[in-house]
Amino acid sequence: MGSNGKNRLDDYRFDGSSKFKIAKLDASAKPFSTGSKSDDNARLAEVAARLDALQDILYAEHRRKVLVILQGMDTSGKDGTVRGVFRAMDPLGLRVVGFKAPTPQELAHDYLWRVHAQTPARGEIVIFNRSHYEDVLITRVHGDIDAAECKRRYGHINAFEQMLVDTGTTIVKCFLHISKDEQRQRLQERIDDPHKHWKFDPADMEERKLWDGYMEAYEAAINATATPDAPWYVIPADSKTHRNLMVAEIMLGVFEGMKPQYPEGNPAFEALRIE
Repeated sequence: MGSNGKNRLDDYRFDGSSKFKIAKLDASAKPFSTGSKSDDNARLAEVAARLDALQDILYAEHRRKVLVILQGMDTSGKDGTVRGVFRAMDPLGLRVVGFKAPTPQELAHDYLWRVHAQTPARGEIVIFNRSHYEDVLITRVHGDIDAAECKRRYGHINAFEQMLVDTGTTIVKCFLHISKDEQRQRLQERIDDPHKHWKFDPADMEERKLWDGYMEAYEAAINATATPDAPWYVIPADSKTHRNLMVAEIMLGVFEGMKPQYPEGNPAFEALRIE
């Protein structure tokens, strides 16, 4: 909390009470940075350890669920965020789902069918690396759906997410916001380093030409689907270290707000003695 009473997240958390303007948020900002990269990494390690401890309680409690949604342009760091923020957590209660192009079977169903099947069970944390938002982003930018259908899908998504919330799921939606210049540098690194060629897809060059359309689509989607129960967090992500730290701090605030508790002990165990 700042000296003026303003929380560091106020400018980056959107719950429908204010409009998100992508041009007004600097992708190179570092609102959670200490000013020192080594100190930021130390703080990240500290937060990650705390998240691990809270995840253990959440899993033991076996009552509530957490869904983390990571969206962003190519090279925005979705994979890096998973590694950097959630690596200390017990895989037993953590699952990462990456959504690729729909299969023929998935296309035979409604677009939320494959997504609903991957939502978390009680005690579980699930991370979506891309998500159902692709169906109002890439489909809009490529002209596969018109404005009316896009608006209908916003309504579907809001109803879907509200249903998840009503049945015990805490939703954390993060838009990893990088600048066009930062993306250029990261794509060039993948081309220049043979060890990173596996990450490079020539199709990324074509998608990059549609940058402005994607920015408009993200702004519209966030404004249409930001709600008090399922807010969006816009993460300045030009700095990988800061990106991870900010997501970790958000997750820590979410977990601490949930106040998970271990189940009550079993009185019958008190008299047990192991021979």
